[in-house]
Amino acid sequence: MKKTLQEKLLARQVKTPNGLLYWILMLVVKVLNKKTHTTFRYKADPRKDREPFIIISNHASRVDYQFTGPVCYPNKLNYVVGYNEFFRFPACLLLKLAQVIPKKNFTPDLYCMRQMRSIIHQGGHLCIMPEGMSSITGMAQPVMAGTGKFLKMMGVTVYYTKISGGYLTYTKHCLDERVGRVEVTVDRMFTPQELKRLPPQEIEDTMNRLLAHDDYIWNREAQVTFRGKGQMAKKLDTLLYMCPKCGAMYQMKCSGNEMRCTACGNTVSLDERYNLRPVGEGSVCPELVSDWVLLERKKAEEDVKDPNFTYSGHVRVGKLPEHKTLKGDNTSVICGEGELRLDHSGLTFAGTVEGKPCSFHLTTEQVPTFGMCTDISRFYTFVEGEFMEFYPDRQDVLRWDHLTEEMHRVCGGKWQNVPYRHCDSLH
Repeated sequence: MKKTLQEKLLARQVKTPNGLLYWILMLVVKVLNKKTHTTFRYKADPRKDREPFIIISNHASRVDYQFTGPVCYPNKLNYVVGYNEFFRFPACLLLKLAQVIPKKNFTPDLYCMRQMRSIIHQGGHLCIMPEGMSSITGMAQPVMAGTGKFLKMMGVTVYYTKISGGYLTYTKHCLDERVGRVEVTVDRMFTPQELKRLPPQEIEDTMNRLLAHDDYIWNREAQVTFRGKGQMAKKLDTLLYMCPKCGAMYQMKCSGNEMRCTACGNTVSLDERYNLRPVGEGSVCPELVSDWVLLERKKAEEDVKDPNFTYSGHVRVGKLPEHKTLKGDNTSVICGEGELRLDHSGLTFAGTVEGKPCSFHLTTEQVPTFGMCTDISRFYTFVEGEFMEFYPDRQDVLRWDHLTEEMHRVCGGKWQNVPYRHCDSLH
Protein backbone atom coordinates (compact mmCIF):
# COMPACT_ATOMS: atom_id res chain seq x y z
CA MET A 1 0.00 0.00 0.00
CA LYS A 2 1.24 3.48 -0.89
CA LYS A 3 2.62 5.36 2.11
CA THR A 4 0.79 8.49 3.22
CA LEU A 5 2.51 11.88 3.41
CA GLN A 6 2.49 11.57 7.20
CA GLU A 7 4.12 8.12 7.15
CA LYS A 8 6.84 9.37 4.80
CA LEU A 9 7.42 12.44 6.97
CA LEU A 10 7.77 10.49 10.20
CA ALA A 11 10.16 8.01 8.55
CA ARG A 12 12.69 10.78 7.83
CA GLN A 13 15.92 10.88 9.77
CA VAL A 14 17.01 14.51 9.79
CA LYS A 15 20.68 15.36 9.23
CA THR A 16 22.64 18.60 9.34
CA PRO A 17 22.00 20.74 6.21
CA ASN A 18 23.97 20.36 2.99
CA GLY A 19 26.68 23.03 2.81
CA LEU A 20 26.16 24.05 -0.83
CA LEU A 21 22.38 24.30 -0.53
CA TYR A 22 22.68 26.29 2.69
CA TRP A 23 25.15 28.68 1.04
CA ILE A 24 22.64 29.31 -1.76
CA LEU A 25 19.88 29.92 0.79
CA MET A 26 22.06 32.44 2.63
CA LEU A 27 22.64 34.32 -0.65
CA VAL A 28 18.86 34.55 -1.13
CA VAL A 29 18.41 35.66 2.49
CA LYS A 30 21.05 38.35 2.01
CA VAL A 31 19.01 39.83 -0.85
CA LEU A 32 15.81 39.67 1.22
CA ASN A 33 17.44 41.39 4.19
CA LYS A 34 18.75 44.16 1.97
CA LYS A 35 15.21 44.68 0.67
CA THR A 36 13.74 44.90 4.19
CA HIS A 37 16.59 47.11 5.49
CA THR A 38 17.63 44.59 8.12
CA THR A 39 20.54 45.38 10.44
CA PHE A 40 22.32 43.11 12.93
CA ARG A 41 23.87 43.98 16.29
CA TYR A 42 26.03 41.41 18.10
CA LYS A 43 26.48 41.27 21.87
CA ALA A 44 27.69 37.67 21.48
CA ASP A 45 28.69 36.04 18.21
CA PRO A 46 27.44 32.50 17.47
CA ARG A 47 29.19 32.64 14.08
CA LYS A 48 32.47 31.91 15.90
CA ASP A 49 31.14 29.05 18.04
CA ARG A 50 32.25 25.63 16.77
CA GLU A 51 30.43 23.63 19.45
CA PRO A 52 26.81 22.45 19.19
CA PHE A 53 24.37 25.16 20.27
CA ILE A 54 20.73 26.21 20.19
CA ILE A 55 19.53 29.63 19.08
CA ILE A 56 16.07 30.83 20.06
CA SER A 57 14.14 33.95 19.12
CA ASN A 58 10.97 35.89 19.59
CA HIS A 59 8.75 34.62 16.76
CA ALA A 60 8.13 37.95 15.04
CA SER A 61 6.91 36.81 11.63
CA ARG A 62 6.45 34.01 9.12
CA VAL A 63 9.95 34.65 7.67
CA ASP A 64 12.12 34.62 10.80
CA TYR A 65 14.63 32.31 9.08
CA GLN A 66 15.56 35.48 7.18
CA PHE A 67 16.60 37.17 10.43
CA THR A 68 18.12 34.23 12.33
CA GLY A 69 20.11 32.31 9.70
CA PRO A 70 22.70 35.02 8.93
CA VAL A 71 23.60 35.61 12.60
CA CYS A 72 25.02 32.07 12.85
CA TYR A 73 26.49 31.50 9.38
CA PRO A 74 28.81 29.71 8.46
CA ASN A 75 27.24 27.55 11.17
CA LYS A 76 24.22 25.87 9.60
CA LEU A 77 20.90 25.71 11.45
CA ASN A 78 18.33 22.94 11.60
CA TYR A 79 15.07 24.82 12.04
CA VAL A 80 12.04 23.44 13.85
CA VAL A 81 8.87 24.31 11.91
CA GLY A 82 5.16 23.56 12.23
CA TYR A 83 4.31 20.01 11.14
CA ASN A 84 1.47 21.16 8.89
CA GLU A 85 3.82 23.22 6.70
CA PHE A 86 5.28 19.97 5.32
CA PHE A 87 1.97 19.31 3.55
CA ARG A 88 2.08 22.52 1.48
CA PHE A 89 3.67 22.70 -1.97
CA PRO A 90 6.27 23.98 -2.85
CA ALA A 91 7.35 24.84 0.73
CA CYS A 92 7.49 21.13 1.63
CA LEU A 93 10.29 20.53 -0.90
CA LEU A 94 12.51 23.27 0.51
CA LEU A 95 11.81 22.26 4.11
CA LYS A 96 12.94 18.70 3.43
CA LEU A 97 16.01 19.75 1.44
CA ALA A 98 17.02 22.16 4.21
CA GLN A 99 16.70 19.37 6.80
CA VAL A 100 13.98 21.17 8.74
CA ILE A 101 12.43 19.29 11.66
CA PRO A 102 8.60 19.12 11.82
CA LYS A 103 6.87 19.85 15.14
CA LYS A 104 3.24 19.32 16.09
CA ASN A 105 2.67 22.62 17.86
CA PHE A 106 1.18 22.84 21.36
CA THR A 107 1.11 19.07 21.84
CA PRO A 108 3.75 16.46 22.84
CA ASP A 109 5.81 15.27 19.86
CA LEU A 110 8.30 12.47 20.51
CA TYR A 111 9.47 12.33 16.88
CA CYS A 112 10.49 15.99 17.01
CA MET A 113 12.30 15.49 20.33
CA ARG A 114 14.30 12.56 18.93
CA GLN A 115 15.32 14.51 15.83
CA MET A 116 16.40 17.57 17.83
CA ARG A 117 18.53 15.44 20.15
CA SER A 118 20.03 13.69 17.13
CA ILE A 119 21.12 16.99 15.55
CA ILE A 120 22.86 18.09 18.75
CA HIS A 121 24.58 14.68 19.00
CA GLN A 122 25.73 15.12 15.38
CA GLY A 123 27.44 18.36 16.43
CA GLY A 124 24.81 20.52 14.74
CA HIS A 125 22.91 23.65 15.67
CA LEU A 126 19.17 24.05 16.30
CA CYS A 127 16.93 27.07 15.83
CA ILE A 128 13.64 26.99 17.74
CA MET A 129 10.92 29.56 18.37
CA PRO A 130 9.69 28.66 21.88
CA GLU A 131 6.43 30.62 21.52
CA GLY A 132 5.35 27.93 19.07
CA MET A 133 3.78 30.27 16.50
CA SER A 134 4.58 33.57 14.80
CA SER A 135 3.17 36.58 16.62
CA ILE A 136 -0.50 37.27 16.01
CA THR A 137 -0.54 40.68 17.66
CA GLY A 138 2.99 42.11 17.49
CA MET A 139 3.61 41.01 21.09
CA ALA A 140 5.58 37.97 22.18
CA GLN A 141 3.69 35.15 23.88
CA PRO A 142 5.04 33.19 26.88
CA VAL A 143 7.32 30.30 25.91
CA MET A 144 5.59 26.93 25.89
CA ALA A 145 5.64 25.02 29.17
CA GLY A 146 8.44 22.46 29.24
CA THR A 147 10.94 24.50 27.20
CA GLY A 148 13.16 25.02 30.25
CA LYS A 149 13.31 21.29 30.89
CA PHE A 150 14.18 20.68 27.22
CA LEU A 151 17.07 23.19 27.21
CA LYS A 152 18.38 21.76 30.48
CA MET A 153 18.32 18.27 28.95
CA MET A 154 20.20 19.45 25.83
CA GLY A 155 22.92 21.05 27.97
CA VAL A 156 24.47 23.22 25.24
CA THR A 157 25.01 26.97 24.87
CA VAL A 158 21.83 28.90 24.09
CA TYR A 159 21.96 32.10 22.05
CA TYR A 160 19.00 34.29 21.21
CA THR A 161 17.93 36.95 18.75
CA LYS A 162 15.53 39.79 19.45
CA ILE A 163 13.76 40.80 16.22
CA SER A 164 12.32 44.32 16.13
CA GLY A 165 10.25 45.45 13.15
CA GLY A 166 9.79 41.95 11.75
CA TYR A 167 6.13 41.81 12.70
CA LEU A 168 5.38 45.30 11.39
CA THR A 169 6.92 44.27 8.06
CA TYR A 170 4.95 41.00 7.91
CA THR A 171 1.86 41.28 10.13
CA LYS A 172 -0.31 38.24 10.83
CA HIS A 173 -3.63 39.91 10.01
CA CYS A 174 -2.53 41.29 6.63
CA LEU A 175 -0.15 39.26 4.46
CA ASP A 176 1.06 42.28 2.47
CA GLU A 177 4.77 43.06 2.82
CA ARG A 178 5.27 46.53 4.34
CA VAL A 179 8.92 47.47 3.98
CA GLY A 180 10.38 49.66 6.71
CA ARG A 181 13.28 48.54 8.88
CA VAL A 182 14.15 45.43 10.90
CA GLU A 183 16.68 45.38 13.73
CA VAL A 184 18.09 42.08 15.01
CA THR A 185 20.06 41.93 18.27
CA VAL A 186 22.08 38.79 19.05
CA ASP A 187 23.24 37.69 22.51
CA ARG A 188 23.99 34.65 24.64
CA MET A 189 21.19 33.54 26.97
CA PHE A 190 22.64 30.51 28.79
CA THR A 191 25.96 28.70 29.10
CA PRO A 192 25.93 24.92 29.61
CA GLN A 193 27.02 25.50 33.21
CA GLU A 194 24.09 27.86 33.86
CA LEU A 195 21.62 25.38 32.41
CA LYS A 196 22.99 22.67 34.68
CA ARG A 197 22.60 24.90 37.74
CA LEU A 198 19.24 26.58 37.08
CA PRO A 199 15.84 24.90 37.67
CA PRO A 200 13.56 24.64 34.58
CA GLN A 201 11.12 27.29 35.84
CA GLU A 202 13.91 29.84 36.29
CA ILE A 203 15.18 29.05 32.79
CA GLU A 204 11.71 29.72 31.36
CA ASP A 205 11.35 32.91 33.38
CA THR A 206 14.65 34.20 31.97
CA MET A 207 13.51 33.28 28.46
CA ASN A 208 10.21 35.09 28.90
CA ARG A 209 11.93 38.19 30.25
CA LEU A 210 14.60 38.43 27.54
CA LEU A 211 12.29 37.50 24.64
CA ALA A 212 9.50 39.86 25.76
CA HIS A 213 8.80 42.21 22.87
CA ASP A 214 6.10 44.50 21.56
CA ASP A 215 6.76 45.81 18.04
CA TYR A 216 4.33 48.68 18.59
CA ILE A 217 6.17 49.86 21.72
CA TRP A 218 9.45 49.55 19.82
CA ASN A 219 8.17 51.69 16.95
CA ARG A 220 6.60 54.26 19.26
CA GLU A 221 10.20 55.32 19.87
CA ALA A 222 11.81 54.28 16.57
CA GLN A 223 9.05 55.84 14.39
CA VAL A 224 10.04 53.82 11.34
CA THR A 225 7.78 54.27 8.31
CA PHE A 226 6.44 51.00 6.88
CA ARG A 227 5.09 51.33 3.35
CA GLY A 228 1.41 50.44 3.50
CA LYS A 229 0.36 51.84 0.11
CA GLY A 230 -2.75 53.46 1.55
CA GLN A 231 -4.01 50.15 2.99
CA MET A 232 -2.79 50.25 6.59
CA ALA A 233 -6.20 49.17 7.95
CA LYS A 234 -6.53 46.21 5.56
CA LYS A 235 -8.00 43.26 7.53
CA LEU A 236 -7.19 45.09 10.77
CA ASP A 237 -10.71 44.24 11.97
CA THR A 238 -9.65 40.59 12.36
CA LEU A 239 -7.13 41.77 14.97
CA LEU A 240 -9.01 44.70 16.53
CA TYR A 241 -12.45 43.13 16.77
CA MET A 242 -13.87 44.98 19.80
CA CYS A 243 -14.87 48.64 19.60
CA PRO A 244 -13.02 50.51 22.39
CA LYS A 245 -15.91 52.98 22.69
CA CYS A 246 -19.11 50.89 22.76
CA GLY A 247 -17.68 47.38 23.24
CA ALA A 248 -19.42 45.92 20.17
CA MET A 249 -17.79 42.74 18.84
CA TYR A 250 -16.86 42.32 15.17
CA GLN A 251 -18.56 45.54 14.07
CA MET A 252 -15.35 47.28 12.92
CA LYS A 253 -15.16 47.80 9.14
CA CYS A 254 -11.96 48.71 7.30
CA SER A 255 -11.31 51.00 4.36
CA GLY A 256 -7.88 52.27 3.32
CA ASN A 257 -6.16 53.59 6.44
CA GLU A 258 -9.34 53.85 8.54
CA MET A 259 -11.58 51.58 10.56
CA ARG A 260 -15.15 52.42 11.66
CA CYS A 261 -17.54 50.78 14.13
CA THR A 262 -20.89 50.23 12.43
CA ALA A 263 -22.61 50.08 15.84
CA CYS A 264 -21.59 53.50 17.20
CA GLY A 265 -19.65 55.26 14.43
CA ASN A 266 -16.35 55.32 16.34
CA THR A 267 -13.64 55.87 13.70
CA VAL A 268 -9.87 55.51 13.92
CA SER A 269 -6.96 55.82 11.50
CA LEU A 270 -3.63 54.02 11.33
CA ASP A 271 -0.65 55.73 9.70
CA GLU A 272 2.47 54.16 8.18
CA ARG A 273 4.29 54.40 11.51
CA TYR A 274 1.48 52.35 13.05
CA ASN A 275 0.24 55.31 15.08
CA LEU A 276 -3.47 55.12 15.98
CA ARG A 277 -5.57 58.29 15.99
CA PRO A 278 -9.29 58.95 16.56
CA VAL A 279 -11.09 60.47 13.56
CA GLY A 280 -13.92 62.92 14.14
CA GLU A 281 -15.61 64.29 17.23
CA GLY A 282 -16.36 61.71 19.90
CA SER A 283 -14.13 58.98 18.49
CA VAL A 284 -11.70 57.25 20.85
CA CYS A 285 -8.91 54.68 20.62
CA PRO A 286 -6.01 53.34 22.70
CA GLU A 287 -2.54 54.71 22.07
CA LEU A 288 -1.18 51.55 20.45
CA VAL A 289 -2.61 48.67 18.43
CA SER A 290 -1.24 46.30 21.08
CA ASP A 291 -3.01 48.30 23.82
CA TRP A 292 -6.26 47.66 21.93
CA VAL A 293 -5.52 43.92 21.76
CA LEU A 294 -4.88 43.88 25.51
CA LEU A 295 -8.34 45.38 26.06
CA GLU A 296 -9.79 42.46 24.10
CA ARG A 297 -7.78 39.96 26.11
CA LYS A 298 -8.89 41.61 29.36
CA LYS A 299 -12.52 41.21 28.26
CA ALA A 300 -11.91 37.51 27.57
CA GLU A 301 -10.19 37.11 30.93
CA GLU A 302 -13.19 38.61 32.73
CA ASP A 303 -15.68 36.56 30.70
CA VAL A 304 -14.15 33.17 31.50
CA LYS A 305 -14.16 33.85 35.25
CA ASP A 306 -17.89 33.07 35.14
CA PRO A 307 -18.09 29.32 35.92
CA ASN A 308 -21.11 29.05 33.60
CA PHE A 309 -19.47 30.82 30.66
CA THR A 310 -19.76 29.14 27.26
CA TYR A 311 -18.80 30.17 23.74
CA SER A 312 -19.87 28.31 20.63
CA GLY A 313 -20.24 28.62 16.90
CA HIS A 314 -20.59 26.77 13.63
CA VAL A 315 -17.30 25.87 11.94
CA ARG A 316 -16.09 24.13 8.83
CA VAL A 317 -13.41 21.52 9.49
CA GLY A 318 -10.20 20.89 7.57
CA LYS A 319 -7.70 18.02 7.73
CA LEU A 320 -4.31 17.44 6.15
CA PRO A 321 -4.26 15.46 2.88
CA GLU A 322 -3.12 11.84 2.87
CA HIS A 323 -1.33 11.74 -0.49
CA LYS A 324 -1.45 15.03 -2.47
CA THR A 325 0.15 18.17 -1.08
CA LEU A 326 -1.79 21.42 -0.68
CA LYS A 327 -1.41 24.20 -3.24
CA GLY A 328 -1.52 27.99 -2.96
CA ASP A 329 -2.77 29.45 0.32
CA ASN A 330 -4.63 26.28 1.32
CA THR A 331 -3.65 24.92 4.72
CA SER A 332 -6.04 21.96 4.91
CA VAL A 333 -8.71 20.10 2.95
CA ILE A 334 -12.17 21.11 4.15
CA CYS A 335 -14.01 17.87 4.79
CA GLY A 336 -16.65 18.53 7.42
CA GLU A 337 -18.61 20.91 9.61
CA GLY A 338 -20.19 21.12 13.02
CA GLU A 339 -20.55 23.00 16.29
CA LEU A 340 -17.49 23.99 18.34
CA ARG A 341 -18.03 24.81 22.00
CA LEU A 342 -15.75 26.13 24.77
CA ASP A 343 -16.59 26.01 28.48
CA HIS A 344 -14.84 25.23 31.76
CA SER A 345 -14.73 21.53 30.89
CA GLY A 346 -12.74 22.24 27.72
CA LEU A 347 -13.25 22.27 23.95
CA THR A 348 -15.98 20.12 22.40
CA PHE A 349 -16.82 19.44 18.75
CA ALA A 350 -19.86 17.64 17.36
CA GLY A 351 -20.59 17.32 13.65
CA THR A 352 -19.59 15.36 10.57
CA VAL A 353 -16.13 14.82 9.08
CA GLU A 354 -15.58 12.99 5.79
CA GLY A 355 -19.27 12.14 5.69
CA LYS A 356 -19.31 10.42 9.08
CA PRO A 357 -20.45 11.57 12.54
CA CYS A 358 -17.51 13.00 14.47
CA SER A 359 -17.11 14.32 17.99
CA PHE A 360 -14.27 14.97 20.40
CA HIS A 361 -13.59 16.64 23.71
CA LEU A 362 -10.29 18.17 24.86
CA THR A 363 -9.72 19.46 28.39
CA THR A 364 -8.52 23.02 28.99
CA GLU A 365 -5.12 21.55 29.90
CA GLN A 366 -4.91 19.89 26.48
CA VAL A 367 -5.68 23.14 24.61
CA PRO A 368 -3.56 26.01 25.98
CA THR A 369 -3.93 27.91 22.70
CA PHE A 370 -4.57 27.44 18.98
CA GLY A 371 -2.23 27.52 16.01
CA MET A 372 -2.83 29.73 12.98
CA CYS A 373 -1.14 28.73 9.74
CA THR A 374 -1.25 31.93 7.71
CA ASP A 375 -3.46 34.80 8.84
CA ILE A 376 -6.29 35.32 11.35
CA SER A 377 -8.93 33.50 9.30
CA ARG A 378 -8.68 29.96 10.74
CA PHE A 379 -7.17 28.10 13.67
CA TYR A 380 -6.08 24.56 14.44
CA THR A 381 -5.32 22.08 17.17
CA PHE A 382 -4.31 18.42 17.33
CA VAL A 383 -6.82 15.75 18.38
CA GLU A 384 -5.11 12.48 19.35
CA GLY A 385 -2.13 13.59 17.27
CA GLU A 386 -4.22 14.46 14.20
CA PHE A 387 -4.29 17.99 12.77
CA MET A 388 -7.76 19.59 12.71
CA GLU A 389 -8.36 23.10 11.40
CA PHE A 390 -11.47 25.21 12.02
CA TYR A 391 -13.00 27.94 9.85
CA PRO A 392 -15.64 29.77 11.96
CA ASP A 393 -18.63 31.25 10.14
CA ARG A 394 -18.41 34.44 12.21
CA GLN A 395 -14.68 34.83 11.44
CA ASP A 396 -14.19 35.39 15.18
CA VAL A 397 -10.82 33.61 15.21
CA LEU A 398 -8.97 35.88 17.63
CA ARG A 399 -11.91 35.90 20.05
CA TRP A 400 -11.73 32.08 20.08
CA ASP A 401 -7.98 32.31 20.69
CA HIS A 402 -8.25 34.81 23.55
CA LEU A 403 -11.05 32.88 25.26
CA THR A 404 -9.28 29.52 24.93
CA GLU A 405 -6.00 30.84 26.33
CA GLU A 406 -7.67 32.59 29.26
CA MET A 407 -9.88 29.56 29.96
CA HIS A 408 -6.73 27.41 30.13
CA ARG A 409 -5.22 29.86 32.61
CA VAL A 410 -8.26 30.37 34.83
CA CYS A 411 -8.60 26.58 35.08
CA GLY A 412 -5.02 26.30 36.39
CA GLY A 413 -3.23 25.27 33.18
CA LYS A 414 0.57 25.20 32.99
CA TRP A 415 0.84 27.90 30.29
CA GLN A 416 0.22 30.97 32.43
CA ASN A 417 0.74 34.59 31.45
CA VAL A 418 3.93 36.42 32.45
CA PRO A 419 4.53 39.96 33.76
CA TYR A 420 6.85 40.89 30.88
CA ARG A 421 5.57 42.83 27.88
CA HIS A 422 8.63 44.49 26.35
CA CYS A 423 12.35 44.10 27.04
CA ASP A 424 14.48 46.70 25.27
CA SER A 425 17.20 44.73 23.46
CA LEU A 426 19.52 47.74 23.32
CA HIS A 427 20.15 47.77 27.08
